[in-house]
This record gives sequence, C-alpha cells and structure tokens, in this order.
Amino acid sequence: MSSKQEIADELERARDRSERLTTRILDDAEMTRQHSALMSPFVWDLAHVGNYEELWLLREAAGIEAMRPEIDDLYDAFEHPRAARPSLPLLSPAESTAYVGLVRRKVLDALDTLPLDPARPLLRDGFVFGLVLQHEHQHDETMLATHQLRRGDVVLDLDTEPPVPTDATALPTEVLVPAGPFEMGTSTDPWAYDNERPARSVDLPAYWIDTVPVSVAAYRAFVDAGGYTDDRWWSERGREWRHRTGRTTPAFWVLDGDGWARRRFGRVEPLPDDEPVQHVCWFEAEAYSRWAGRRLPSEAEWEKAASWDPVSGTKRRYPWGDEPPTERHANLGQVRHRPTPVGSFPAGASPVGARQMLGDVWEWTSSDFVGHPGFCTFPYREYSEVFFGGDYKVLRGGSWATDPLACRATFRNWDHPVRRQVFVGFRTARDA
Repeated sequence: MSSKQEIADELERARDRSERLTTRILDDAEMTRQHSALMSPFVWDLAHVGNYEELWLLREAAGIEAMRPEIDDLYDAFEHPRAARPSLPLLSPAESTAYVGLVRRKVLDALDTLPLDPARPLLRDGFVFGLVLQHEHQHDETMLATHQLRRGDVVLDLDTEPPVPTDATALPTEVLVPAGPFEMGTSTDPWAYDNERPARSVDLPAYWIDTVPVSVAAYRAFVDAGGYTDDRWWSERGREWRHRTGRTTPAFWVLDGDGWARRRFGRVEPLPDDEPVQHVCWFEAEAYSRWAGRRLPSEAEWEKAASWDPVSGTKRRYPWGDEPPTERHANLGQVRHRPTPVGSFPAGASPVGARQMLGDVWEWTSSDFVGHPGFCTFPYREYSEVFFGGDYKVLRGGSWATDPLACRATFRNWDHPVRRQVFVGFRTARDA
C-alpha cells in the first residue's frame, strides 16, 4: 500500500466482508451454533479477528495497553481446538460486534499517528497492517467454508454474478514447462509471510502440467469408472481413509434422479461439468492422478508454471505480471460463490500458457509443508513454523473465495490431506 488512506480503505473493506458473512445475515442462534465440528462458531471467528487485530496493531505496533486481556485465552487458536470452542464462555454476538468495532476505531486512530518506521520490521512498508488484513480475509474464507457446511435456508446471494471472461481458443490439455532454474519464493514482497521467504534458485527438469484445473466432467469419469473401489489407484493411507469414511464422491455431491447434483450453500443444483472439481481431499486428488496416468505437481513445479517467464528469465508476482488482480485476470474475492468454467480468464494466463492458477480453486500439490531453506520466523512461530514437519500438504493458488490481497504466486496454504471442506481442487503433471 502506498498510503495510510489506502490501508484504512482496505481495513474497512475487509470488515465489510466479515459483517456480510455474519451479523448482517445470521441471527444470534446461527452465530453461536457450531455448524460442524471441523469449524468454529461464527461468533468465535468474529471476535478472534478483533482480538488478533488488537494484539498486533494496538499492543505490539502502537504500544497501547490491552483492552480485554481476560479474553486472550478464549480466542487463542492454539489453546482450544475448534470442536471445543462452543463450550467456552465466548462473547455474545452483540458483545463481539461491540468489541471488534471498538478495536477498529482505535486502530484507525492509531493509523493517523503511527509512523511506518523502516527501522521496525513490524512497521516497515506497513507489514503489520498487511498481516492483520490478510488474517481477516483468511478467516472470511474460513467462514464461507462454515456456510457451506451449514444446514438451513440460503442466506448468501448466489444469483448476482458478473460475466466470466472467456475466449473461443481451443486450449491444449497440457503445457510444457522447460527445464532450468527459476526463482522460488520471495525476498522482496513487503507483505509476504515468513513461509514464502527467502527466495532461492530451484533447478527443475522439464515437465508437463495441465493447462487448466481438473474439471468436474473429468473427475466424474473417474467416479463412473469405479475409481473409488479400485485399490490400484489409492495409496495405503488413501485406501485407509476411503475404507474408514466410506466416501465415494467429492464432498457435497448428491444423487438426483439418474444423475449427480451438488449442494452449494443450501441449494441443490445440477453438477456443472465445465467447472473445476472442488471439495476433494489430497488422497482423492492423488488417486485420480494415478488413474489418469499422471501425478500431482510439486509446489516448486506449480510455482514455476504460475510465475516464471522462461523467455525473459524473470519472476512475476502473479501469472499475468505484477499488476494486481482485476476482474479480467482471475476469479477471486467472493464476487461469485463458485468456480468459473475451465479455460476462463485468458488475460490471466501464465507465461507458459497455464490458466486459472490463481483463483477458482486451491490446488493440492505433492509437497509436504516445510520451511524454505534459510527460513526465519517472523513475527511469530504459530503462523508457520509450528506446522512444519506435520501431516500437512501444500495448497497453492487461492480460490474464488480468496481475497486478492491474500493471493499471489508465492502464497502458501497447507492442510491435512483428509480435508475437503476447503474450496480445493487440483491439476496434474507428468515428466517430460
């Protein structure tokens, strides 16, 4: 951000989105109910966003005395698992709204006087504001996943959508990424997280990667071919997951007469064959890839295909260049509540010709979540470091629910390989 006014505008935009997902559309019972053991009650997420903002912007950056130190433990994500949060003495919806509102007013007051001091890493280039903004946007996406798991009336506007940029070009099924080194990660992006740093050179052999994410139609062919009952395609852990859960399709697919439909935010609708498949776990993505005679890309392969220009030998912040995302480039920011058809957004293509590498669906990679060589924790261990070496796989690219501010070619997400409530799909790769 180039000015404090831009930061203030972004803070207000993030809060407006949080409220549109919670207090403006849900009553107190819906706010406080736990809609799934996988997720927090909406009221916890709302107050947690305010508590995090108070901790980092008011206490750490501005040196302001704690407003509600007695609630810090309640909203510490590492102290209480999601399934246990409804039993805590949480703030009510009204109390949460008042608390986050007071925090925000104090933050905007502090912004007027707080110098963006280059000598303080937390304040350099407004990093702490980027930290708080991205955190709120990430929780907004989490709350959307809760909405998808929620049962009841439709409360989100699913009918107002802008047109999707397309072209009539017949796309190849895969694109070649030439062999050679590329710059992975970043050392210069001012708001990048610690797990994206530092940049280093990674040399990869040539490989092919899907031009677009795997579609519903392609994945449905795997389902119809008996892919879920054929152990040849599943790893040992994948077979264990499949037998334990009894899953036979992606999450939220339902049989409707003789065909498949899906449940989307309380509405049952025909399964759209032309969209990227979503709500598949890592084991499902792995099994499909093996069935198709391919594999999941590593996260290095994913990032190179998304951001490296082999002609100029330069790295791009986004697949299309360094220009921030617009409605021409990617399906981001919850302007739609679903992925767009595969092959959309020609203006968002990467240098090698891959499309939709940002937005639409998060994409599983084959990689475990670890730190880049030379990793340094900043500003706290619990964002990245405590997850290294655990049972987490890396996801890349963001989804339709991800805000553009929290999405770039180096951004790394991670989750357990069994997770399906995330807006996640995948694309496949093969050796050249």
